[in-house]
Amino acid sequence: MHFVYIIYSSQIDSYYIGETSNFQLRLEWHNSGIFENSHTKIANDWTLFHLIDCVDITQARKIEKHIKNMKSKTYILNLKKYPKITEKLLLKYC
Repeated sequence: MHFVYIIYSSQIDSYYIGETSNFQLRLEWHNSGIFENSHTKIANDWTLFHLIDCVDITQARKIEKHIKNMKSKTYILNLKKYPKITEKLLLKYC
């Protein structure tokens, strides 16, 4: 199973979107600053905002790209507020 995750840092008031097969480990990496050239290195208080269970890596990458292409904080907030949006993404990229 793969996941699309959106994490949030209140320290910098910013969201980050990624995909992984092991969310807990990935979150630890983001908070430890292991990704040297990553946007997430500038904070260490990342918490889960939204998680999408995908069937495989292909679906996860398509959904991740879709969310990133929206370039919208409102869209990210609406993903959590309106679960139907996530359901439609899973169907669109199945």
